[in-house]
Amino acid sequence: MFSAMIDPTATTATPTGPVALAARRKALPGSTVGLLANTKRNAEQLLDDVGALLEQLHGVARVVRRKKPNINEPMPPDMLAELVATCDAVVVGVGDCGSCSASAITDGIALEAAGVPAAVVCTEAFTVSADAMAAVQGSPGYHYVRTPHPVAPLSPAELRQRATAALPDIVATLSGGAPGGTP
Repeated sequence: MFSAMIDPTATTATPTGPVALAARRKALPGSTVGLLANTKRNAEQLLDDVGALLEQLHGVARVVRRKKPNINEPMPPDMLAELVATCDAVVVGVGDCGSCSASAITDGIALEAAGVPAAVVCTEAFTVSADAMAAVQGSPGYHYVRTPHPVAPLSPAELRQRATAALPDIVATLSGGAPGGTP
């Protein structure tokens, strides 16, 4: 299924220093929020549920849905450029394995470096990979939204419950409020 795995502890790049996080939005009403899904089973559905909740409960005006072509690599540069140009904030996910968690964190930090706040969703089983990749990418301690593992085998009703449970942290991360959104 996978042609390669990202090793979050290996890199050929030398970080030039800490990556500055994007300025947070004070509020989400009227904003455009991107949903960047990987090819992990149920990633799109979980993010679709998050998008629907953001529209219903937080006044998000528009949701832009994109799917990465490869689960274990960062998003292509043209996709990054499009999200930066069209979105006020982006929700990335789902990190539900080692390499997809590492690439999700990489995507979130790339968006942040380009000036777009990101909320990356990873399962609790892969915090070591996520934390290691954040450090390698120049953002040790980077906050991401944690959800119970696994996501892949969940039913639609269970996915909706996960999205509802993660929503407060996603909103706080994008808007700079507690628990983890303060840059």
